[in-house]
Amino acid sequence: MSLDPKTAMNVAKVLAEALPYIRRFSGKTIVIKYGGNAMVDEALKSGFARDVVLMKTVGINPVIIHGGGPQIGELLKRIGKQSEFVDGMRVTDSETMDVVEMVLGGLVNKDIVNLIHTHGGNAVGLTGKDGHLINARKMQIERSSAELETSEIIDLGHVGEVETINPAVVDMLVKDNFIPVIAPIGVGKDGASYNINADLVAGKIAEVLRAEKLILLTNTAGLLDKKDKLLTGLGAQEVKELIADGTIYGGMLPKINCALEAVNNGVQSSHIIDGRVEHAVLLELFTDEGVGTLIRKS
Repeated sequence: MSLDPKTAMNVAKVLAEALPYIRRFSGKTIVIKYGGNAMVDEALKSGFARDVVLMKTVGINPVIIHGGGPQIGELLKRIGKQSEFVDGMRVTDSETMDVVEMVLGGLVNKDIVNLIHTHGGNAVGLTGKDGHLINARKMQIERSSAELETSEIIDLGHVGEVETINPAVVDMLVKDNFIPVIAPIGVGKDGASYNINADLVAGKIAEVLRAEKLILLTNTAGLLDKKDKLLTGLGAQEVKELIADGTIYGGMLPKINCALEAVNNGVQSSHIIDGRVEHAVLLELFTDEGVGTLIRKS
């Protein structure tokens, strides 16, 4: 069955537009934080896996860091354990950490690996505990109390932050033509496991790998101005001004800060894109317009 002339012309246009980007990014590393709707909608999950395989096939080196908060919450609910959050972070006692490791390092991680294999790719799943990839430290949250004129330290349990990244195992996998799929679990000097925000892990890994791009999949269209218009092509200074004038606030702030820190530490550009759009990663990489917000150093 042949394509009609109009459809064939559109296909040719897409391929012609993609070619310069494929040449430009061949051999480069792209770090992708995978989460949100793209991780739970079956069609989007399958499309993401297929797109990652295509990237690898044309010579790009994708490295995936995934979340899994909803899946963790669902399993905790099934075993009768209440989820508790402080400033958006899950309070993680030892029992909860066991669930986190089982869900992130097991169920979710292996599901992504299997999907990539289904679409013809070669992936290896690991956590930050493998190969000393993510060395972590316990996160401390300090809150000031005007009444007591003092500060209070809040203990979140096994919630951590990145201390150092050892990329040796990722470098080895990429060199051997595998797609690394990483669960954001780190290990402390005392051997304890820590649950770490996936955006932060993706940013730090992108920095250490000197990635061409850091891509953060979200459930929003990207960064919007005060009139809900999509902003893109932003320099670091412009982003700082948008934070200062209140355009960027709330839940978007941590992602923006992560993206900004990455470009300030060697990553060529960061992208916050809408994971609800089919083939969002390919559209951002291989088209002139893209589907989200691009942040560059200057």
